[in-house]
Amino acid sequence: MFKVTPNPPVTDPASPYESPDSKKFHEAAERALDHYLNPAAKIMATTNEPEPMYLANPKYNTEALLANASETLGSATLMLNNFAALLETSHRKTLLGIAQVVMLGELAVNQALDNVEPSE
Repeated sequence: MFKVTPNPPVTDPASPYESPDSKKFHEAAERALDHYLNPAAKIMATTNEPEPMYLANPKYNTEALLANASETLGSATLMLNNFAALLETSHRKTLLGIAQVVMLGELAVNQALDNVEPSE
């Protein structure tokens, strides 16, 4: 009996690598899977030190931190309202909604500031 197609090349059936390129592809896929599915390895390798650029000074008292947060939120509200005045209606409404959320945060910080005992 005559076969129309030739015999396939002899390869190791247990090996996922058919060529050197497939080996590189497999290694890259493993790295990607480890990156996304095994983030604990990265977390364990990093230190838990906060970024000093954005670290609130631990020497500041609560009253000073709350006062600073209140002024920052008030400035953000003002900037959002000023910017909203320049936009079209649909975008203006979105920005004014964000400004309201920031203002609510400012009110909460001000309430906390009122509850803080003044320090000497």
